[in-house]
Amino acid sequence: MKDSKEWLTEELLKVESWEKDQSDLWFWEKLGRLPFKMIDKWTPKFIQNKIGILLDELGQYVQTGGSYLSSLSKIPSYYPDSGVETLEDVQKLPVSKMDKSVASLRKNRKNIATFQGAGTGIGGIFTLTLDIPLLLGLQLKTLQDIAISYGYNPNDKKERLFIIKCLQFVSADIVGKQTIISQLSKFDHQDETVKREVVSEMQGWREVVFAYRDQFGWKKLFQMIPIAGLVFGAFINRSAVNDIAEAGIMLYRKRRICEKLNNNDHL
Repeated sequence: MKDSKEWLTEELLKVESWEKDQSDLWFWEKLGRLPFKMIDKWTPKFIQNKIGILLDELGQYVQTGGSYLSSLSKIPSYYPDSGVETLEDVQKLPVSKMDKSVASLRKNRKNIATFQGAGTGIGGIFTLTLDIPLLLGLQLKTLQDIAISYGYNPNDKKERLFIIKCLQFVSADIVGKQTIISQLSKFDHQDETVKREVVSEMQGWREVVFAYRDQFGWKKLFQMIPIAGLVFGAFINRSAVNDIAEAGIMLYRKRRICEKLNNNDHL
């Protein structure tokens, strides 16, 4: 059973409404960044260096895929009892079925993040350096699996760029979010200018470090408190994975809906 044109159009409008709602986050994001200059002085140098190293690693991820790649062999497990085995099979599925798959994935990853954050939060500052790469890896894997669930191959360099833009989207301010949405709306067009813009932004890793640290570092500060870090770690990691999953689902969902409408897959 295929999606109707009316249903696809309605769902596309919902995604576009979500994109507009992101502008409402600007005040709270700005408010959340006010104490960061002070917190930055309290954050141990080795933690700041750890975040910097991970952000540099994201540059390598764009080029090579790093060590985070999800396996396409898991596709049948995303759609059990559906006879789906390849990305081509996934692309033919109704968007509503894709939505069910990513909803289950999102719930599973949130639970993993909760236990992971609680476990590494017990030791406070001593286990925080373990938690940071684990959380980043879980975020990347979540986005990769969302990509696969909507029929996109995260092994492709193009999709790795898209995934990094999703990661940036979550930590960006309102101007950054608008820019990323504008870029991603043209992502599948054969426009070399747009592609060069995306790639050139990938080179500015220092700016990404600051944005990531603003959104990520100050929250992790509260996880440095031994034992109490268990609660903070569980909440922060669950929230971080939920936010990245929401952005990935919305942005990949929009691509798939637009492709189906443009290719008349609803007929």
